[in-house]
Amino acid sequence: MARIVLGIEYDGSGFSGWQWQPNQPSVQGELEKALSKIANHPVTVICAGRTDTGVHALEQVVHFDVDVERDLHAWLLGGNSYLPDAIRITWVKQAVDGFHARYSAIARLYRYVILNRPVKSALLGKQTTWCYLPLDAEVMNKAAQYLVGSHDFSSFRAQGCQSKSPVRLVHFVNVYRDGDKVIFQICANAFLHHMVRNIAGVLMDIGLGKQSVDWTLALLAAKKRAVGGVTAPPYGLYLESVYYPACYGISKHPAFNKLPEDAKRFD
Repeated sequence: MARIVLGIEYDGSGFSGWQWQPNQPSVQGELEKALSKIANHPVTVICAGRTDTGVHALEQVVHFDVDVERDLHAWLLGGNSYLPDAIRITWVKQAVDGFHARYSAIARLYRYVILNRPVKSALLGKQTTWCYLPLDAEVMNKAAQYLVGSHDFSSFRAQGCQSKSPVRLVHFVNVYRDGDKVIFQICANAFLHHMVRNIAGVLMDIGLGKQSVDWTLALLAAKKRAVGGVTAPPYGLYLESVYYPACYGISKHPAFNKLPEDAKRFD
């Protein structure tokens, strides 16, 4: 058996999320269908991090095992020829022994994009979250820094989250303005269900002046989702990149340069 690694980008607005579901369009379902045609046998893909309905990816990483020999370009060009326009394979590699798309990952980087102007966009309706009232990005960034480090994120996890532990290690957070967009970036070892969207909702309330800058600190201490504010919409959320140890030969996003090679992970 050969293990192949792919980089995937997708517009999640037309899918019911990453994970395969019966009678629902999913990124996993479309990718497995395309790769199975190239392999001439059923293919199952494993991803670095499952995304929810409406969430996008700039670089999702997946692996799959096959018992046939194919040139790497066959997976790239052939796979893309069978995929819908909203999904693209951007790179292909032969896996290094021991590589696993999920369990070998050290950190994930997410980006949340808020269109902050009085008028909705005719073009970016599913690629951004719209906020018509002015947001204070500097205050949001200050509030976000309380999240850095190892914390119990119970106030920021979905009620139905199935993770064994609410503890996650946030490596860094940035909130900044780029023209009429406010960008929120967060890097952690892993994320709880709806964790990024719940943090985004909290930061937006702070940026609007509805809550004080230290509200994030109070929510961490509370450890209760019921006091954690509104869950932000999915459309502005992107899985931006995944970080792996250098031994696996996967290119590192520049934002990961500040992380140690053996950055601590939690199950």
